[in-house]
Amino acid sequence: MTQQTQAAPFNGSDFSHGATKVVRGLQDAGFTAYVVGGAVRDLLLGHRPKDFDVATNATPEQIRQCFRNARIIGRRFQIVHVRSGGEIIEVTTFRGNHAAAQAGQHSKASESGRLLRDNVYGTLEEDALRRDLTINALYYDTSSNTLIDQLNGAADIEARMIRVIGVPEERYREDPVRMLRVLRFSARLQFDLAADTETAIASTRLMLGDIPSARLFDEWLKLFMNGFSAPTFTLLKHHDLIALLMGDNVGEALHKEQSASLQMRAMRNTDQRVADRRPVTPAFLLAALYWPAVEQLALRLEEEGEPTTQAIHSAGQQVVHNACQHLTIPKRFSLAMRDIWDLQPRLERMQPKKITDLLARRWFRAAFDLRLLREEAGNLGSQCSDFWTAQQKEHPDLVGSARPRRDDQPKRRRRPRGNVRAP
Repeated sequence: MTQQTQAAPFNGSDFSHGATKVVRGLQDAGFTAYVVGGAVRDLLLGHRPKDFDVATNATPEQIRQCFRNARIIGRRFQIVHVRSGGEIIEVTTFRGNHAAAQAGQHSKASESGRLLRDNVYGTLEEDALRRDLTINALYYDTSSNTLIDQLNGAADIEARMIRVIGVPEERYREDPVRMLRVLRFSARLQFDLAADTETAIASTRLMLGDIPSARLFDEWLKLFMNGFSAPTFTLLKHHDLIALLMGDNVGEALHKEQSASLQMRAMRNTDQRVADRRPVTPAFLLAALYWPAVEQLALRLEEEGEPTTQAIHSAGQQVVHNACQHLTIPKRFSLAMRDIWDLQPRLERMQPKKITDLLARRWFRAAFDLRLLREEAGNLGSQCSDFWTAQQKEHPDLVGSARPRRDDQPKRRRRPRGNVRAP
């Protein structure tokens, strides 16, 4: 590996004040420090970076000593968050390799090769090799306006290519979430996958089952809530990762044209809202993606004698339970999903006496949007949506006006009473 250093096609003014301040603070303290990764990549693409990361040869403790507003976070790999004004700059120490003699107790892997702890520090050259993709292994020195490119990442950006650093199968085994990151960047940047980067997914895909469900939900948010969920979903489907990420309830719907159409429409709707800078919530997209499973199970329960409303409620409860085996969906979202599903049969009845009550429900608008998507995907006719469109125009102030239910709110811890009498 040969280090390529060149004048950058941008300058320090393109970087946030917080990032340049952190780099300067570390350099003034005698350490090496660079802006690294996504910010450099985005500037080479002509995009405006959303956040800035810094890499340095200072250890987390040394970083914390350099800045008053700094705290160490993380266990698997420790990083430091430095607050500068309204920004939080993420600072990492250069990572090294995992030779047993060097790693000691700072690195730990499972029997399958997945890294459980990764606090091995090294040089800039070693750090570049430890990064996931060549396009993210780019370093920028704000003081000298130079770009350091260890692994031809700039060339891959120009070629619009996603390439894993090292042997892809080994890197996926170290951390199977890298497969999701690869597809996320491919969808977001509209880059192609290098041949070995793509083919290694097939042999390691099942390892996603080893990832904690809470971490998978965090990855789900990155995959589906940043404005490119539709192309991401297409790639996940192509590589047979949907069921591993979200369970068979979503995976099975892919084989039914009407269900797949509903799911894709929901994602395109969400992506458009992100593009328009309108608010989005995971609850709506999750409700739409899992709706085919709820509908199918509810029909089965109705055949067994349950009333429609109760069947939807029971089916929603079971689908959420099954989904949480793969994704740890926070309660505030899972409750909202069930409300959105429970409202579907109520909207269909179009009962005059229930109009104001239903309009006021907190998740009425999301439930109405799901009904619209169901009509578009399933040729249900527009009588229901026309009715509720008219009601919203007639009672605009009512829509979503009800206060959240008590079980929607985070529970407050009770303070212990003073002077409690001992038994």
